Amino acid sequence: MLLKEYRICMPLTVEEYRIGQLYMISKHSHEQSDRGEGVEVVQNEPYEDPNHGNGQLTEKRVYLNSKLPSWARAVVPKIFYITEKAWNYYPYTITEYTCSFLPKFSIHIETKYEDNKGSNDNIFDNEAKDLEREVCFIDIACDEIPERYYKESEDPKHFKSEKTGRGLLKEGWRETHQPIMCSYKLVTVKFEVWGLQTRVEQFVHKVVRDILMIGHRQAFAWVDEWYDMTMDDVREFEKNMHEKTNIKVCNQHSSTVDEIESHAKSST
Repeated sequence: MLLKEYRICMPLTVEEYRIGQLYMISKHSHEQSDRGEGVEVVQNEPYEDPNHGNGQLTEKRVYLNSKLPSWARAVVPKIFYITEKAWNYYPYTITEYTCSFLPKFSIHIETKYEDNKGSNDNIFDNEAKDLEREVCFIDIACDEIPERYYKESEDPKHFKSEKTGRGLLKEGWRETHQPIMCSYKLVTVKFEVWGLQTRVEQFVHKVVRDILMIGHRQAFAWVDEWYDMTMDDVREFEKNMHEKTNIKVCNQHSSTVDEIESHAKSST
């Protein structure tokens, strides 16, 4: 098991990001869903938890075989998916990733949002007070991003919002910018297979970090697209994007899901 805490600051408020987060996830999933790979939305509905109250439960299938390193592609079916389940009780969320073909693999993410610059060292005291973990700050403006993911239009150093006037972020922006908020993410990766555990867990954390960087950059770079939306507006956008994304992804995979699950059961 490898546990890390990521802290990603944004030039937004927690209340603003509630809309931006939903918009970004839906649009990003749609953009990434091509050639039969990407995200299929299986379930998205209101959910009530006795401890956290009213929220939203979402279940997705993430198809990504071509994005795996060669050594991983060698040991998984040609087409397989990871199941994502997310419970959104904003400003607190839980996300879990599992794979039926790899029963000893899982990713567990707990997220909390606060209006500060990542200065709360005790935010996960109830969840992981005594667990050793590395704290990793991600700077959406100044940290390096893999070249294949870079878009100048999504670079906070070059982008300036017409509706909010925010942007053109420079080195040290987190110390002076107002407003500012932070996404705190406690990420646990497990791959309990002897000989591969360390390699896989480290690789997955690298992928997670890249995804967090890209997603938060996009949420800010697309701010003028979602800033005037209400919650009803963004839920309608989310619904439309899910339908379009499912069409792109499911046409290729509708006949393969049963095959994947049967392969998983036989291998287990």
